[in-house]
Order: sequence, then structure tokens, then C-alpha cells
Amino acid sequence: MKNLIKIEELAMFLLSIYLFNKLSIAWWWFPALLLAPDLGAIGYLLGNKTGAISYNLFHHKGIAIGVYLLGIWTTNTPLELAGIILFAHSSMDRFFGYGLKYYEGFGFTHLGRIGKQS
Repeated sequence: MKNLIKIEELAMFLLSIYLFNKLSIAWWWFPALLLAPDLGAIGYLLGNKTGAISYNLFHHKGIAIGVYLLGIWTTNTPLELAGIILFAHSSMDRFFGYGLKYYEGFGFTHLGRIGKQS
């Protein structure tokens, strides 16, 4: 099952590359912005609950799709780009086993525990 999820996430990442390619934006923007959603982890400076909420806002695929569709609806290319980057990053993270966070701490995700187990 784990490999099936990885294949699915890889397909979604490739979809985001396809959607990015449909925009009239220089290619270097994609790798330059790909890690930007990890700024959501800054919330962990204020505690686990705040960190999980802020992290999940930047890593939720539903939000990414909503931002992308809002960009299409308003013909706002930067919003389309933001949605694509959020979606691509979330797919990439899930491919590597990083899921949405629980309040218990950064290592507790919907895909299971990550990091060193004590």
C-alpha cells in the first residue's frame, strides 16, 4: 500500500508540473518556490498546536486546489501559481512520507510517525 500511495503522489506531482507548464511563467520559478510552503512550519515556534495548524494550512491539498481554482476564476496568474506550488509541494512531501500534522508534535502525521522514535 505504501508504494501505491507513493505512485499516486508522484502522479499528482507530475500533474502540478503539467499545470505549471500551462502558465506563462519562467521555469525557474517552479524550483525556486517549491519549498516555500515549508514556511508554515514556523508556527511550531509558538507550540505544537499552532505549528500543526499553520503547517497544515500550507500543506492541505484542498486549500491548494481552492487557491488554484480561485486564480482561474479571477484570471489571477499569481494565485494559480500559488495553488500549483502548494499542490506540488504537498504531493512531494507525501511522496517522502511527510503528512498533515497532529497537535502532538511535528513527528505525528496522518501517514504515521516520522523521525526518531524514543
